[in-house]
Amino acid sequence: MSTRPELSEWLSDRMGLVVLTVVSVLLAALIVLPYLQYVLLGVILAYILMPAQRQLEKHVRSMTAALVLVVVAILTILLPMMYVLAVALGQALDIAMAVQDGSLNVENVEQQIELEIGYAIDLQETYDTYQEPIATGLQEVATGALEFVGGVPSILIGLTVTVFVLFALLRDGDRLVSWVRYVLPVEDHVQRELLNELDQLMWASVVGNVVVAMIQAVLLGIGLMVLDVPSVVLLTVAAFVAALLPLIGVFAVWMPISIYLLVVGETVPAAILVGYGLLVSASDTYLRPALIGRTSAFNSAIVVVGIFGGLVVFGAVGLFIGPVVLGGAKITLDLFAREWAIAEGNPPVGPLPAADPAAETATETGITGESAPGEPAVDDSNGADGPEPAPEDDSAEDGEPGSSDGPTP
Repeated sequence: MSTRPELSEWLSDRMGLVVLTVVSVLLAALIVLPYLQYVLLGVILAYILMPAQRQLEKHVRSMTAALVLVVVAILTILLPMMYVLAVALGQALDIAMAVQDGSLNVENVEQQIELEIGYAIDLQETYDTYQEPIATGLQEVATGALEFVGGVPSILIGLTVTVFVLFALLRDGDRLVSWVRYVLPVEDHVQRELLNELDQLMWASVVGNVVVAMIQAVLLGIGLMVLDVPSVVLLTVAAFVAALLPLIGVFAVWMPISIYLLVVGETVPAAILVGYGLLVSASDTYLRPALIGRTSAFNSAIVVVGIFGGLVVFGAVGLFIGPVVLGGAKITLDLFAREWAIAEGNPPVGPLPAADPAAETATETGITGESAPGEPAVDDSNGADGPEPAPEDDSAEDGEPGSSDGPTP
């Protein structure tokens, strides 16, 4: 049981220190906010690479392992990601310019549609009707591209921040988690349970969901390349984003392309793409449960709202961190409601809200495993099992800011 004094009494006796702390935190937040998305990207990469860091630390020093993994992340993640996004942006601009300057032969498309379906469609009239919103959309694409090019120096600075955050977290991640647990005025058993639940949520959103989307997007991109579909990189990026969304997936990309191929007379490629696309979409049924499992705070509504809201608030990294923020809020509210009920003498009946024994991640590998129904989850990193461990004095164990016994960040 924690030996910390009552928080309200402690704060009232040290008001000067409280004001100084609040001002310091606000100033620090003002410094971090301009590059928040790059800091979060570093956190995500550190979470992904931490199992490899632990394995390397068995053979080399912590700093050496962190340097090796930073170089690997730059060469295999950051640089390829920037290259793919640049190519996709270039293809999007080419399509936008082709539509805007009229280089697309609309008449040939109209004739082909009439031959295929026996019904004349005036695409030019449709374009003229919606010319203003189309022009506005194309202008926004062009403006975004110019802003991207003009913001390259800022992006490079941001990626430098990401690299240093990644290195620091890989080398000192355990100490950082222990420090956070030390300064956070929350009971130790609640901290352990919260970190365990957040670990499951991070695995489901950042690792499992992204890996599934990446696999499906690459498979679809290979199929589009074999069928000689133009703008393959742009369509692959679009498939990756679509695959992140539940109930939508890569179907939103390959189906319109199949219809287009059918309309322009490419019947065989259209049929092949339909069959191949169905296989890629069906892989979601097997890949997602295998990698993600189930977690009580990770459902379709949280994913969709988290992705689109995260894009607005955090930028591109919000695709991954948005669902974690929403799911983490749900977990925290569940824990708060449970602890409040216990404090009022009304312990909850049945399974505790934040506990979900169906989704567990191994400390070393991060691979999900299945627990038996009704069997409490086990937190191997702290030696406490179940969402409500027996009272114990953890102040000596968790009160040291330099302790390295904290859970994986």
